[in-house]
Amino acid sequence: MRVYLDCWPCFLRQALSAARRAGASPKLQRLILEETMAELRALSADATPPEMGERIHRLVRERAQSPDPYLDVKREATEQALALLPVLRAHVETADDPLRTAVRIAITGNIIDYGVAETFDLEATLERVLHAEAPIDDLPVLRQALGEVDEVLYLADNAGETLFDRVLIEALPVPVRYVVKAGPVLNDATREEAIAAGLDQVAEIIDTGCDAMGAPLALCSSAFRERFRRARLIIAKGQANYETLSGVDAPICFLLQAKCSVIAEDIGVAPGSVIIQASEVLRRY
Repeated sequence: MRVYLDCWPCFLRQALSAARRAGASPKLQRLILEETMAELRALSADATPPEMGERIHRLVRERAQSPDPYLDVKREATEQALALLPVLRAHVETADDPLRTAVRIAITGNIIDYGVAETFDLEATLERVLHAEAPIDDLPVLRQALGEVDEVLYLADNAGETLFDRVLIEALPVPVRYVVKAGPVLNDATREEAIAAGLDQVAEIIDTGCDAMGAPLALCSSAFRERFRRARLIIAKGQANYETLSGVDAPICFLLQAKCSVIAEDIGVAPGSVIIQASEVLRRY
């Protein structure tokens, strides 16, 4: 997905929020915003939003000398989600369709996104997503693919959301490789956050080889690109993975909430929609 002009104010908001979380002085916050605007002016026409986001958050970390400005909120989100884990598992255990419920639970976790909002309500979101009508619901395609592959490449999104992913992974009938970021960016999950959520107990944890949001393949390691190329089923969580991979010819099932109006318009749905979208490659299985 390309960068729209409506993305620009969001980039500036992210830069300011990250700078403040990193403890930057007002003078340094201004400098970071000025440098962010310079980066925006130099942005290529075919860049994706996460590629710009990667530049912003690297800039903040370097200028503010803060290696992980979101470390505290990532830990808080993981703790908050851990407290809900028994409730989430109970929903799956008592469901008429455990896979459907587990997928909806994974999508619920996508609300934990400090790139979009500073606050969220997990319990209210769980109730909404479990019962919402999904305008794009390719669960039957995902279900069929799960019966035809011997493993899943699962692209993670945010810390805390990892617990909701864990519930889905526990319901999948095949082994999973869980892909996190190689280094901190925004509140995205790294190996540290995945282990804190117990993902090492249910999946093999690997990383993209870069610290960019989503999975911009040009920035990812050759090792990850090779795993991606060979994968027969890829579950891609969240907006950043949609932004970087929606135009890629691969067997992907996107699971997300369209929290951003720009992404909602790009997909062709109302803001806030629950999305289970299979790629054309996956549909051909």
